[in-house]
Amino acid sequence: MAFPLKLTLVTAMLLLAACRSDPIHFHTLTPAQAGDHSRTRVGAIQIETISVPPQVDRAQIVIREGNSGLAILESQWWAATLVDELRSALADQLSNSPAQGKYSVRVDVQRFDSVPGQYALMDVEWRLRSAGIGDTARVICRSTLQTPSGASIDDLVLAQQNNVKRLAALISQAAARPQADCPSP
Repeated sequence: MAFPLKLTLVTAMLLLAACRSDPIHFHTLTPAQAGDHSRTRVGAIQIETISVPPQVDRAQIVIREGNSGLAILESQWWAATLVDELRSALADQLSNSPAQGKYSVRVDVQRFDSVPGQYALMDVEWRLRSAGIGDTARVICRSTLQTPSGASIDDLVLAQQNNVKRLAALISQAAARPQADCPSP
């Protein structure tokens, strides 16, 4: 009777070990900031809409592999879907905008590429307009932002955080300038 019991226990242990999965690591596009955050400021630039390609709009981080491949990382996740992460990070960055007056922005991400050991890229079309009723677009721009990245997922996330920060700076520049042209990255 002792041998069948041992065999059952060993089998159960092997099955439990096979079911073990890697822990999930969560990442955010909103960088940690030092200082007093007790006061929240409503920015002069509000986000109307944000869209991203459906291939990357998920909780799992998606990276490029080779020329045509994508990999969905099952243990590396955004804190929310990518569109929600972008909205939160961009709103955070735009809350410090020196823009005078009220504006709204529509953001349409054409490409959101993350290539470990190479770069993080955001190709974005954005439209800035005055927030008044019936106002037409003040400026319609396309910005391609690329930041070199190390091989780790943390490096890719930091590079994409930098891209979001640069996009917010471009939008803020366009709102602060009286002429209606696109700032260069």
